[in-house]
Amino acid sequence: MVFDVLIIGGGVAGMQCALVIGSGLKKPFAIDKKVGIIMHQRSSHLQNALFNNVLGLPAGTLGADVLTQGKKQLAKNYSDVSQIEHEKVISISEHTGFYSIKTTKNKYKTTIVVLALNYAKPFLIKGLENYIEPHQRAKAVKDRIQLKNDGYLVTKGLYVCGTLSGCRSQFTIAAGSGATVATDILTLWNNGEHSQVHDKI
Repeated sequence: MVFDVLIIGGGVAGMQCALVIGSGLKKPFAIDKKVGIIMHQRSSHLQNALFNNVLGLPAGTLGADVLTQGKKQLAKNYSDVSQIEHEKVISISEHTGFYSIKTTKNKYKTTIVVLALNYAKPFLIKGLENYIEPHQRAKAVKDRIQLKNDGYLVTKGLYVCGTLSGCRSQFTIAAGSGATVATDILTLWNNGEHSQVHDKI
């Protein structure tokens, strides 16, 4: 399958990125774009999270429920975003003008990759070894990693968001990084004209 954007990771950063891009697919410059998200959530830190300090979420909200509801929200509101379930990425390889993504079940081709995975070791996706460095905003004793990036851009066509981008492990920070990457991609598609998506009453 061929995509214009393939997001890897179904945690808060990945789903927030998918929601913003999905909402932008009605824009004239994005109307024919194909977007997918590999919904690997098993290693997401949301699995055992409890939220009392997130704007808009009732105190006591469970991270596991956010994962479940996020998938439903994406499917209901932006069904053009393909949710790929029960696959784990094994390798990413760069070619001229596109990336090849190999999972445990399939192979995909995409122009843009968004990595939205957590910052824990070991990092098992082959092909990205040269970009791995120690995490800059985590306790050294935890031995976390990030991918080298400049404003979430690792290299042409390859973005990173969430804790793997160097963000602190905080729900709203991770979500914001995913939204930032999404608007950067929409801006790219809009020939560099800054773009974001706002719904109004």
